[in-house]
Amino acid sequence: MLKTKKTIEDIFKKLPVLETERLKLRPLSSRDSSEIFEYASEPEVAKYVTWEHHRTIADSIHFLRLVMQQYNDGLPSPWGLVYKENNRLIGTGGYHEWIPAHRKAEFGYALSAEYWNKGLMTEAVQEILKFGFNIMHLHRAEAKCYPDNVASERVLQKCGMKYEGMIRESFFVKGEFRDLKLYSLLHSEFLINK
Repeated sequence: MLKTKKTIEDIFKKLPVLETERLKLRPLSSRDSSEIFEYASEPEVAKYVTWEHHRTIADSIHFLRLVMQQYNDGLPSPWGLVYKENNRLIGTGGYHEWIPAHRKAEFGYALSAEYWNKGLMTEAVQEILKFGFNIMHLHRAEAKCYPDNVASERVLQKCGMKYEGMIRESFFVKGEFRDLKLYSLLHSEFLINK
């Protein structure tokens, strides 16, 4: 049973700051453009996401304007991932689709290549899942990754998510249809993994 019913607008208009041992998840701001550009301009970071790598700072400014509009409209939108050790914005992560009637949401993430293989994204995803189940009152959280994105798949597995199958050629991105692996976590599984 839901404790309190929160709407999308209630949550995403005032996205709260979350913290893990090494990260601060905070709303993005227009001042983040240079740090966004620093990692989003890396072709290897953009390889496994829907967007092309940022070629100029204008691309990063455009992205931030879109996110600011999502915040203003109270729509699901990402947190900026700040590495506490150096106070740098090193990526983004969060929900991009939420269907309250079905109590399910999908999340995604991107991380600077400089910070890969340190367990940081696993840490962030665990906090994102915790927020989803405790604050959004999700029954089901979903994430998708390309079949060849082994590192992202490992993050989802470490967070207790279950592989459900291949969604064949379901996504047209960067000029081609792509397969996606679907992972999910149910509220009951989240409670067991706590």
